[in-house]
Amino acid sequence: MWESISFEELKELISEGEAALESGNYEKEVLVFWKHIKINPEKWKDENGYAKERDGFFVVAILGKRVIWYNDIEEGFNLSFYDEYGIIRDYWCDQYELNQAVYQFYHSINNDFLSRSGPPEPLSAE
Repeated sequence: MWESISFEELKELISEGEAALESGNYEKEVLVFWKHIKINPEKWKDENGYAKERDGFFVVAILGKRVIWYNDIEEGFNLSFYDEYGIIRDYWCDQYELNQAVYQFYHSINNDFLSRSGPPEPLSAE
């Protein structure tokens, strides 16, 4: 049975992402950006109801009406918009490491560019 990621496991993923941002493979501005948008992780619901049977998904960063959140169903960080604080508007199946999500977020502000894997698709029985 699927279990939600623990707060401790999430903090470890965040630490790994921060270490990758500090490693020098990213522009220094990306790390500074992360330090300005990160929050203490909070559980948020999603508009599509994927988190209905759980406590929600952890949001780890906020800027304007966008968030970085951890999708523990798909095991990756995602970028989404929100209209109401506490509710993620868009459910995505991206499987970014934190450093990749922060990089995407940083560059999306300057270039309005977001790379996506796409919304979830139902499994077909063949």
